[in-house]
Amino acid sequence: MSSALPQSPRGGPVAEPAGLRETVLPRELGTVVDIAPFGLGPASTWLLLVDDGAIARLDADTGEWSRLASTTVPAEPEQEPWMGRVPKRRLHASIDGNFAAVVNDYGHHGQILDLRSGAVTATLDGGDYHPETVPFSFAFTQIHGRIVAIHRTRWNRLDLLDAATGASLSERGPTSYRDGEERPERYLDYFHGVLYLSPSGTQIADDGWVWHPAGMVTTWSVPEWSENAWESEAGATRRDICAREYYWDHAITWLNDTTLIVGGLGDDDDGMIDGARIFDITSCEKADDDVGARWRWAREITSFAGPAGRFFSDGTSLFSSDDAGLSRWDPASGERTGHRPGFHPTHHHRGAGELAQLAFGGLVRWSLL
Repeated sequence: MSSALPQSPRGGPVAEPAGLRETVLPRELGTVVDIAPFGLGPASTWLLLVDDGAIARLDADTGEWSRLASTTVPAEPEQEPWMGRVPKRRLHASIDGNFAAVVNDYGHHGQILDLRSGAVTATLDGGDYHPETVPFSFAFTQIHGRIVAIHRTRWNRLDLLDAATGASLSERGPTSYRDGEERPERYLDYFHGVLYLSPSGTQIADDGWVWHPAGMVTTWSVPEWSENAWESEAGATRRDICAREYYWDHAITWLNDTTLIVGGLGDDDDGMIDGARIFDITSCEKADDDVGARWRWAREITSFAGPAGRFFSDGTSLFSSDDAGLSRWDPASGERTGHRPGFHPTHHHRGAGELAQLAFGGLVRWSLL
């Protein structure tokens, strides 16, 4: 798996040595600030988000592209970044290729757009209570054939909506309260963070935090949530994965629909060691804390040192992308089985079986197949 990153070609998509491929991005588009895998098919098709708000579709194998829509998500007010987290736009794409969302990570504004018409179908607001501490919680999934958006509507509340119409699919009672008001029965003292869907889209992992602060990874079932609007707060499928002082918004990936891999060995950010922890969400241990809260801790299968940066998985191996490059790991043994210096992927296209990054004015890809 080891090779050096090739230099950017002068034009067009080409096959590079050692399996790396690069497609030069259209200059007339402007500066691309984010990408998202487009569709579940085998074609290497990507959505591009441009700094002026344009959203374009790119066929990375042919270089063909087209503008589809334009977002008007407002910029967030300038503020002092919290622990180096700088607000930035993030692009999401639905699995059927019909919808996109643009949100402000470490902010609270966003939009969902119908890529067939360019129309905005929903305006998103994640709430203004400490949004600077977490990326905007958002993910597309499919439930009973309908594209559904999962998004944060308050710091401690996620909701489901129909991507095509913007209609709410998770109406329920209040989840927060003010001084002098009665605390809701299902109040959740939890700041929702990055959302990770399992390969089939049936499970969700939430990388959030709780006061004081401590990072807390949780999971629950999406199908159960579609039947029980309170599943994300107190449902039977909700699992607590692990808690780490001052440590969240780091590496997470699903190995499969029942196995979650979480980055970092340790219980506190000051003593964290690069590594991976692997959890089985189908089994758990129950425990009560000193205030009577019930925790359902998922069973930790194994852990090993080494992986750092972003995590990805093809269902068999764990891949980690850090400053040193891309590494491949055996989740069972913890052995590093490959390394590619100079390649730092940020996105995974499951349909095409590719990892990709923006670099040198192009889209650089490597096939997992």
